[in-house]
Amino acid sequence: MQDVIQEKKVQKPSFSEAAKFWFILGWISFGGTTGHITIMHSFLVEKKKWISNSKFYHALNACMVLPGPEAHQLAIYIGWKLHGIKGGIISGLFFILPSICILAGLSLTYAVYGNTPVLTSIFNGLKPAVLAIILYATWKVGKKALLTPIYFLVAALAFLLSYFAHIPMPYILLGIIVSGVAIHLVSPQLLVSKSQKSKADSLIQESLYYVNSTQPVPKTSIKKIILQFLVFLALWLLPFLYVSYFLIDPTFWQDSSLLFTKAAFFTIGGSYTVIPYVANLVTHQLMWLNKAQMIDGFALAETTPGPLVVVLAYIGFMAGYNHFGGSLVMGLTGLLTASYFTFLPNFMLIFMGAPLIEKSQENKLIQSVLSLITAAVVGVIMNLACYLGEEILLNDNMSSALSINWIYLFWILISIVLLYRFKLNMLYLVLISILFGLVRYYLNPVI
Repeated sequence: MQDVIQEKKVQKPSFSEAAKFWFILGWISFGGTTGHITIMHSFLVEKKKWISNSKFYHALNACMVLPGPEAHQLAIYIGWKLHGIKGGIISGLFFILPSICILAGLSLTYAVYGNTPVLTSIFNGLKPAVLAIILYATWKVGKKALLTPIYFLVAALAFLLSYFAHIPMPYILLGIIVSGVAIHLVSPQLLVSKSQKSKADSLIQESLYYVNSTQPVPKTSIKKIILQFLVFLALWLLPFLYVSYFLIDPTFWQDSSLLFTKAAFFTIGGSYTVIPYVANLVTHQLMWLNKAQMIDGFALAETTPGPLVVVLAYIGFMAGYNHFGGSLVMGLTGLLTASYFTFLPNFMLIFMGAPLIEKSQENKLIQSVLSLITAAVVGVIMNLACYLGEEILLNDNMSSALSINWIYLFWILISIVLLYRFKLNMLYLVLISILFGLVRYYLNPVI
């Protein structure tokens, strides 16, 4: 009887059943990319068997090639594989809408009451935990990405170039792509580790999953790609024209729309590469936010489900709020603008690019370049950690070691221990850190 059950192929899930899962996922997907992938894998692969383990990770690798948050793109991809375009739209929307709604409420609260001592203490408790989460993410990504000495070198160079030389990520990636092609052609063994030689999953029972690696690659055509591009162009252009001609100060809205569109298209490696790129622009060049507001945005984003890149919605809110003299309406308009132009490209990239990427997912040259890009992401995450660390630990005073905030350093170390040694859920760490900030305030409000 057990053999009969094992041989029964999983049937296609109903659209309503899948939509229910994506809706729930949007509200419980705390913990960043690692958390999102863990939840999706547990439910979709292990529990429901809607997609095979091999196909799941092939899809994840494909999304890593694309700019933008890979967890969001993975959700769109799987929704698309299950129920076509409408499935991808629903999975993508449900993945981000809860976090955007929650962040809108938190941004309003921050704008109105952000300078109160109690809320300031909450942020002060969250900031060290956010830095610990990023350091922990660096370690987890590094374990999988830094396979040979060449990967360590790429990660180090990416950090040095982004942090000290302030070279934009797109240029770093261009250099990595050229280097990856050269290394693959001249000395490909430098990019091969023992673990890579056995990475392919066994195809035993692969066909029992509804979506699996034995299925043929979906057919596509130039005509279909052009049609999809025109639809996307219309979906981008109409809102852009609206904010350009029907809102106050059209230059600001044009700059905002173009900034978040560029952030979506020209940053590869997920949230941790998008955020430093935008943070540098809005705090140092455009001057829409100050550095303290940017750090508070990280803390707010960590309290919401969904991808960390949702912090760009907060940036849009604060940019509109600050630029228009404290207008909450313009702040919310900025939040909606940032959200739309940040996440719209993800749908286009998956619907247009996924079939093409699937065809080349076993190409050794592409995999070599992808592996180097993943290694560079480790360096960029360290760039983000240093960016936050300056504000959190040194308080803009780097002249002396005595200027270090030792209480924050203590909480960072405690948070890392809780994450690494005790495998504490990131949501619980956020809640504990809020409590830490409040206790610290009520014990000694002047600290």
